[in-house]
Amino acid sequence: MALPSALRASRWVYPVVNAGHIVGLALLFGAIVPLDLRLLGAWADRPIAPMARVLVPVALCGLVLAVVCGLLLFSVHAVKYAGTTLFQVKLLLILAAIANALLLRRAADWTLAQVPEMAVNSPRLRLAGALSLGLWLAVILCGRFIAYL
Repeated sequence: MALPSALRASRWVYPVVNAGHIVGLALLFGAIVPLDLRLLGAWADRPIAPMARVLVPVALCGLVLAVVCGLLLFSVHAVKYAGTTLFQVKLLLILAAIANALLLRRAADWTLAQVPEMAVNSPRLRLAGALSLGLWLAVILCGRFIAYL
């Protein structure tokens, strides 16, 4: 339990970890918004594949940073947070958002969307984009509300 104690005791470490969590969220959400908007039909003349090649790795880096820093922040008041419905909902939303992304990557429509001549916005792609935006926004809102418990 040395790390949570160090986070609680330090004047600088907790704010730096908190900032890392925010940067991770910014990278994640900042990368998925344009991709999700494209899946929803924005910039229909632009192929999805080049956008995904750039934005997916950025989103993954953001997710990893947000999770690592989030776990550190959680460790400071683990019992308090784990017992709250809002935190439990946040975790379920994160799992749902990740599952949505993984299912999208396995979908035949995603594979077809990678071919410029075949790139169409199917209902499956639109649904995945809408779910992604909604789920990640809900995760962010839950996180902000948790900060005020």
